[in-house]
Amino acid sequence: MPEVKLPALRSMALASLIANIALVVTGAAVRLTKSGLGCPTWPKCTDESYVSTAEMGIHGAIEFGNRLLGIALGLIALACFVSALRTRPRRRSTVWLSLAILLGIPGQGVVGGITVLTNLNPWVVGIHFLLSMALIAAAYTLWRRADEGDGEAVSLVPAPLRHLAVVTAVVSAAVIVLGVVVTGSGPHAGDQGAKRNGLDPTTVSQVHADLVFLLVGLTAALWFALRAINAPTRAVRATGMLLLIELSQGLIGFIQYFTHLPVALVAAHMLGASLVWASTVAVLISLRERPHLPVAVAAPAPPAQDRIPAKHP
Repeated sequence: MPEVKLPALRSMALASLIANIALVVTGAAVRLTKSGLGCPTWPKCTDESYVSTAEMGIHGAIEFGNRLLGIALGLIALACFVSALRTRPRRRSTVWLSLAILLGIPGQGVVGGITVLTNLNPWVVGIHFLLSMALIAAAYTLWRRADEGDGEAVSLVPAPLRHLAVVTAVVSAAVIVLGVVVTGSGPHAGDQGAKRNGLDPTTVSQVHADLVFLLVGLTAALWFALRAINAPTRAVRATGMLLLIELSQGLIGFIQYFTHLPVALVAAHMLGASLVWASTVAVLISLRERPHLPVAVAAPAPPAQDRIPAKHP
């Protein structure tokens, strides 16, 4: 069996990252088109069929299409895992990361099934989305680890800036979690009869917006601080990209709120949430580097005339 080179794993990890983000967007399409119960049961689409039927119409086709993407996601994750196993020298970090993603995909499918069986309970839907965020973080990390060494991580910035980056990441996670709560209180339930979480949309939206302001402020502070100390270009660039995505995401959020949540803007906001989280992970990784370990090379055999002949009795 031929060995897999590192660029192959990196390409597959990037495909996994893109596919996981695409799953978030298609999941949003399912909810926004009220197709959440287009396949009313799970794991089958109907009691008699694993696939959508003509009688189920466009809603069944949309929901079943999202399930098919989940299968494709699993195949990509399997390819990543096999590539990590076949890469020489084998690296424990990429094997474990790819395995975590591979196991997360069926876990995501099970949670999706529970979502259907509970008639789109908003809290279960939220868990379904947050698991996608975890898979996006793992896929991005795998993509970056495939290009790094296995040496001890070396910080590229002073400790106070590392701490600021961690606080920024925690607030970023809180913004995404609270965004899930806001979604669960809003009108796009995924089906006409699906329940909402019962919270006041105006109140939770205001708290969510306050956290967004805090996140933007922390990210801007981190960006200015990195520039002030002449931090590596990749760290400054990653933080600047996060700030730009946050500002764009915030603008979309405000417009969608004051225009009563049009479908297209809500879908863009879901994509933005994925990009914010992936960019948050990118900032954390950009603040350190892992050097490549030296490869042990066998000592060359001595010339024939220098070899000591074996003694025979």
